[in-house]
Amino acid sequence: MIIAQLHYLLLFVTSYALVGVLTPIMRKIALSKQFLDHPNSAHKSHSQPTPYLGGAAIILGVVVITYGTLFISDLSFKNFWLATSILGPAVAMGLIGLWDDFKQLLPLPRFVSQTIAGVAVTMVMILSNNLGNPTGSALLDVFISIVWVVGICNSINFFDNLDGGAAGSSAITAIALTLISLNNGQALIAALSIVLTGATLGFLIWNKSPARIYMGDTGALFLGILLATLTIRLNPETESIITSLSIPVLLLAIPILDTSVAIISRFRRNISIFRGGKDHLSHRLIRAGLSRKVAAIILWLLSGFFALLAVTISINLLNQDLILVIGATIIWLVLLVAFLKTKDS
Repeated sequence: MIIAQLHYLLLFVTSYALVGVLTPIMRKIALSKQFLDHPNSAHKSHSQPTPYLGGAAIILGVVVITYGTLFISDLSFKNFWLATSILGPAVAMGLIGLWDDFKQLLPLPRFVSQTIAGVAVTMVMILSNNLGNPTGSALLDVFISIVWVVGICNSINFFDNLDGGAAGSSAITAIALTLISLNNGQALIAALSIVLTGATLGFLIWNKSPARIYMGDTGALFLGILLATLTIRLNPETESIITSLSIPVLLLAIPILDTSVAIISRFRRNISIFRGGKDHLSHRLIRAGLSRKVAAIILWLLSGFFALLAVTISINLLNQDLILVIGATIIWLVLLVAFLKTKDS
């Protein structure tokens, strides 16, 4: 799939505009059908019922722009299959999320569905030789890939607990993915990443504080699978396997941090990790006295910081890749300890 450099801007603009238009339409549909997120649980932090279906707008925008581009530019079975191998599991997961938004699935069936999606993504990548950083052991590749896909899927879902938080951070990750994949000649990943950037920013217009619509599990699970798949297909071609493997982790460092803080907090309080709670990064920032808007901006800045490190390492800008990875790890651990020292709920 070959796309001229100037066309990436067009991909961004069209996806941004399409999702920006689709989102208020989905909002009207959700309001008319009373498909609302009611603040009726202890872990809900909003005060007014807010419509769902923002995730449906993101999915439609990404799918329409991706396949529309293939149709008018470079449609072949190979390119169609490559795009579908990435988008197919993400759309399937988004539909499961839509069902969850409607019916409130129990944690076990949701986890089983995520695992099935992780296995499907992993098998497709390994059988088609599209794994970005293979270890040389098929069994190890399968294990790491499944854990990564299921873990990131849950991380993005957990992270979607603040107006604009998940959408903004996902956009930052996606634009960094675009830059890294462009630098390494991975046109399909670059194209999908720039489309995802436009889609999430188009949705963010309506989702920023105070949010007028939520993406729900529909959008969070779609974004989780899609970002996990794109990052694991990424081949940064750095000087060492350690720095290469660190790039996907850095790109998603803040959602991973959020999940880590919540899980550790729940373990030490002897409660289920699947139980909702106000123990995420956003909740802790708000309890520290910050507004919801400022809390979101801080999470975006942190995501941008780690994404910038990932881009710097990928292009070997400072010739100190390993030092940057070590430094990023120390900073991440300091943040982990600092957030865990704040009040859990």
